[in-house]
Amino acid sequence: MSTQITIDLPDDAFSVLRSSPEHFVKEMRLAAAAKWYEIGLVSQSKAAELAGVSRENFLEALSRFHVSPFQETPEELSEELPRE
Repeated sequence: MSTQITIDLPDDAFSVLRSSPEHFVKEMRLAAAAKWYEIGLVSQSKAAELAGVSRENFLEALSRFHVSPFQETPEELSEELPRE
């Protein structure tokens, strides 16, 4: 099940990406999902679902958007390592 929503955009909005309206919408969904993942609102799998792509394709897109696929910082990871 899905819900369809309508967004009014100026006619020249598609020239920003030099693309068709269909491609623009795909990129907008992917960009929103990447940002929501980056700020920790959604998981990788949920973000991929929202973007309408596979998790593998979502991870590739993160690189394009300069977003780390890891939500933990190096400091947080080192805190989780057991101390000897």
